[in-house]
Amino acid sequence: MKEYKNPLVERYSSKEMLYNFSSKKKFSTWRKLWLSLAEGQKELGLNINEEQIDDLKKHLDDIDWKRVAFYEKKFRHDVMAHLYAFGEKAILAKPILHLGATSAFIVDNTDLILIRDGLEIILNKLINVLFRLRNFTLEYHNTPTLAYTHYQPAQLTTVGKRSTLWMNSLLLDIEELEFRLKNLCFRGVKGTVGTAASFKELFNGDLQKVKNLERKISNRFGFKNIFSVTGQTYDRKVDTQILNLLSNVSQSSHKFSNDLRLLQNLKEIEEPFETEQIGSSAMAYKRNPIRSERIASLAKYVISLSNSSAMVAATQWLERTLDDSANRRLVIPQSFLATDAILLIWNNIIENIIVYPKMIEKHINQELPFLVTESIIVESVKKGSNRQEIHERIRIHSMNTNEKIKLKGKENDFIQRILNDNKIPIDEEKMNQILDHKKFIGFSSEQTLEFVDKQVNPVLNKFYHFINDSNMDLKI
Repeated sequence: MKEYKNPLVERYSSKEMLYNFSSKKKFSTWRKLWLSLAEGQKELGLNINEEQIDDLKKHLDDIDWKRVAFYEKKFRHDVMAHLYAFGEKAILAKPILHLGATSAFIVDNTDLILIRDGLEIILNKLINVLFRLRNFTLEYHNTPTLAYTHYQPAQLTTVGKRSTLWMNSLLLDIEELEFRLKNLCFRGVKGTVGTAASFKELFNGDLQKVKNLERKISNRFGFKNIFSVTGQTYDRKVDTQILNLLSNVSQSSHKFSNDLRLLQNLKEIEEPFETEQIGSSAMAYKRNPIRSERIASLAKYVISLSNSSAMVAATQWLERTLDDSANRRLVIPQSFLATDAILLIWNNIIENIIVYPKMIEKHINQELPFLVTESIIVESVKKGSNRQEIHERIRIHSMNTNEKIKLKGKENDFIQRILNDNKIPIDEEKMNQILDHKKFIGFSSEQTLEFVDKQVNPVLNKFYHFINDSNMDLKI
């Protein structure tokens, strides 16, 4: 191949998201907007006949790409290129095409439609990740595991409780996404600089007719809200809000990928590894967490793109400048495509994730002796021992045990040292009771079940129609 190919298209993104930002959907939407504008103007009394409307409908999808390319090279203007190419097909309607409109009517309203539809695709995938995480969480809600702070063993939690942290981040993202969808506005028919001057002239100064036209068009494209004011374009801060949302989703995803890679190194939890998959070209035994790494890589990209939209919003001039155009063509679709790919991978991982309970138990047993020292002290005091003396005995045993572990690579024999110490009144039966893993998980299980019941299930029930039980295969 002699041309650059976009990896998001070839390797990562889903068919539905690729179609959402395809030339086909974009420019078909342009034509639908021209049709809707003409229909609304006809209904409000402008001199447009039914034959012209039918002519537009007849040619909505037969885009002559060669003629578009010819006109764009000639005019250096993409909207005019498509307008001329459409007019060559819909000859009867050509005189009334784009009546009173500016390019932003076509471009901005289409962008808002694609953003809305893209958000719905993202929401669908977020719900499916949440659904699979919910099932994973319930399965392991009572399975003790080491909890870490500073990546140092701290106390015990459960595998399911840790998963609630991932779900909690997703719930914040879903809440924000719902808010953005609910409040996303249509640009409407605002004219060249936002004053609707051309439409005032078309409707002989009748503001109500202009408002009716705007409402008719927005309703046809499924928007309840319309921007009250705009310049030539809608406020570019909206793009920043949307890309910040996608950045937030990416941050949640990256956090999950970090945790999974750490746990895979510990051999406690592992992402899927297929039968013929190769982990390393040189080391045949390796099982690299490539899916998690791909999430992390794409997430960094999406997070970085949010800065670009912020720069565009901050540097617009007055009613509009065109230095936003090329940037938005790249940044908005790429952010959606990459976020879509991230969630596709995350779904795939959770659907086939592997847990190794024996390895989890082994690591608990290695660290738990040091975590139960307070319980040993309490039990000893109950039997009449002096707290400070027991504390000193435990400190000495702890130091000697750590020395053997770190300097000589020996196993942790702290518990045996305690049992062998005649000054510490703890027998083997009592020690086994003390060492019961589930005594050290706090309210992990209860918190997990309550969180799923009160926070997660209501969201899944609300969006149950999005849940897809089929296998989330990856392109590569």
